[in-house]
Amino acid sequence: MEETVNSPLNFVLFFDAIYDIIKIMDSQLLTRPKEKEKGAGKVKEPEEYRVILLNDHYTSMDFVVEVLMVIFHKDFQNAQKIMLDVHKKGKGMVGMYPWDIAATKTEQVHAAARKNEFPLRCIVEPA
Repeated sequence: MEETVNSPLNFVLFFDAIYDIIKIMDSQLLTRPKEKEKGAGKVKEPEEYRVILLNDHYTSMDFVVEVLMVIFHKDFQNAQKIMLDVHKKGKGMVGMYPWDIAATKTEQVHAAARKNEFPLRCIVEPA
């Protein structure tokens, strides 16, 4: 049987995809900070935010190193150092970024962890 564009299966898949997107957005609870008034024609550097990786007892050290290398573009030695900070101290600062980049990287970490069935968490806080 040939499926058409408007088949019930396509609608179900579409609404499942929308539901997943909404669920991801709700789970992130990331809200953009309020912007301060802009000066008269002055261009200033964007505010920086810290991206912090949080420890848990289930995520493998290898996965944390991989996330740091792939998402945050850290070399192996720096990724190892940050991973050990997370493991020993309970959290580790990964880097400082403008809000948009910090929020995006945090979402990427959560998506990768979810895909690999790890509870790895990452937070963003003002510098």
